[in-house]
Amino acid sequence: VAFSGSIAKQGEMVAVVTGTGANTFFGRTAKLVETAGAKSHLQESVLQIGNFLIFFALTLIVVLSAVELYWGTSFIHLLKLALILLVASIPVAMPAVLSVTMALGALKLSKLKAIVSRMEAIEEMAGVDILCSDKTGTLTQNRLTLGEAQPFGVTASELILAGALASKAENNDAIDLAVIGGLGDASALKSYRQIQFAPFDPVGKRTEATVQDGGGQTFKVTKGAPQVVMQLCQVDRETQALADRAVDEFAAKGFRTLGVARTDAGGKWVFLGILPLFDPPREDSASTIAEAGRYGIAVKMVTGDNIAIAKQISGQLGIGTNIRAAEALFAGGVAHGVLPATAVHQIEEADGFAQVFPEHKYGIVKALQQGSHIVAMTGDGVNDAPALKQADVGIAVSGATDAARAAAALVLTAPGLSVITHAVEESRRIFERMMSYIIYRIAMSIDIMVFVVLASIVFGFFPLTAIMLVALALLDDVPIMTIAYDRTEPDPMPVRWNRERTFAVSITLGVLAVAQSFGLLALGMDVLHLDAAHLQTMMFLQLLVGGHLLLLLTRTKKAFWARPHPSWQLLGAVVGTQIFAVLMCGFGWLVPVLPWDLIGWVWVYNLVWMVVQDGIKLVVYRVIDHRFQHRQVFATHAGAFLQHANTSVQPGTE
Repeated sequence: VAFSGSIAKQGEMVAVVTGTGANTFFGRTAKLVETAGAKSHLQESVLQIGNFLIFFALTLIVVLSAVELYWGTSFIHLLKLALILLVASIPVAMPAVLSVTMALGALKLSKLKAIVSRMEAIEEMAGVDILCSDKTGTLTQNRLTLGEAQPFGVTASELILAGALASKAENNDAIDLAVIGGLGDASALKSYRQIQFAPFDPVGKRTEATVQDGGGQTFKVTKGAPQVVMQLCQVDRETQALADRAVDEFAAKGFRTLGVARTDAGGKWVFLGILPLFDPPREDSASTIAEAGRYGIAVKMVTGDNIAIAKQISGQLGIGTNIRAAEALFAGGVAHGVLPATAVHQIEEADGFAQVFPEHKYGIVKALQQGSHIVAMTGDGVNDAPALKQADVGIAVSGATDAARAAAALVLTAPGLSVITHAVEESRRIFERMMSYIIYRIAMSIDIMVFVVLASIVFGFFPLTAIMLVALALLDDVPIMTIAYDRTEPDPMPVRWNRERTFAVSITLGVLAVAQSFGLLALGMDVLHLDAAHLQTMMFLQLLVGGHLLLLLTRTKKAFWARPHPSWQLLGAVVGTQIFAVLMCGFGWLVPVLPWDLIGWVWVYNLVWMVVQDGIKLVVYRVIDHRFQHRQVFATHAGAFLQHANTSVQPGTE
């Protein structure tokens, strides 16, 4: 049976077509590429946050409109204020901020030899907890190397020399080059002349060469499948048994084996021994896999090789030896719907997969995603395209085909997995920047909307003029854009959009900010006895100062003074806009003039509140993290109980 896309390297044949188009392996691979694809967690979360803020803003505006119309405010005036309030509160800059943050992140990743072709992959990469990696060329060097020779009746060097004489370097065959490369001294071949050479073919399963030595004697050498070469030599039972045992031992260690023979003076074939070949792991693979483990990422090896070779390489790299045959896991074919929970569990528990076809790679990714994992998959060939496209982060490794690069979200320009761990670290930094912005944006929207609406209803006057609302929106966006350059500390474990934590922290900080604004308003009215115009200027400055200090709080889960400190770009933008706001209020640019001493007291008031808010923020994070840990422990125990129950129940029992 020949698969479509196969190349005939030698000879010719008459074939019967048994399947065309989508009924071929090649066609099914193309079909999978069309249907594959996972929904971005970033897009889903940003839409939910945007919808929440829009709904929240519209609800408060409806309430304000009803009250103001009841009090006799003109509809045109109310409409103008409502529209300006919407602009100031709804996160119109959110798409721009997230896009700029990810674009700058993509630039940084490109310097780390990882080209981003789908921007959402940056956020997905931060949450990856399983990496399915190809073996050949990614975990290994994709370069066959000669192992320790097993001679029979000759020396190891004589065995290797005979194997090298049965090879031809000009053919650039990987096996031939590996055997020739195993010679201790390459000049040993110079005293021999290859008269005739027959390359390997799948029928004879061996190479054969006619060679003339320096003394003018002619003989033949051959190398190939051990059983074929031994049959050619008609070895005795004892030699057969010893050779078979050696082949089995090499196979258990993941080595391919070649039998080698040469003719004697009488032209009879003599068995010389066995040459083991292996594809050595990359020097950085074991350390990279260990580093991925420290980042909370489990690496699973995916290979088309047999189980013995897969186990040997996987164990050597520290991945594990629980290697499953893909055909056994998908005996009924790759399901395009929901897989049984038992199948998902088996795939989750496996350290790797052997004898894998393209459909199996796709099925493995789907099963892991069904188990709520965020999956990265590496690949380099056309047959990897479906799995690369289906994965949350498809990674085309160095030297990948055009089809693999087109399907992938991340394209590596340097070999090995070390680039991926650097990309994960940088992605988690980018994720933290986006999270800090979103928490800040929700909190500030709550502060502006709730304060303005409640102040209008309770005190009967609009606390900000239309010009102030527009200026507030513009001055807020300047430091927000520089958050893409902020210094952040990557989380040691995979990170995801935690809606509960995001809304809990942002709503808490938003409510505190509302209390902060009303506290200053009460001081201005009851203690300072300011008129409406000066109250508006003071509240404008309060919202601007408090908002920018809030940004310095939300940028980190730690205390605001802890490392890493804000980047010079962010700090410079905050300081610059604050100086402008102070001058704006002090000199009366577009707003009523505010006395300088009052401006100073507004700053003192906000700094005190900053410390209070930061303390409460730390408490909220601690409570949420504690609840999350309890849930994880409960889920672990529940999963263990269910697994025990499934294995304990006997057929026919209830």
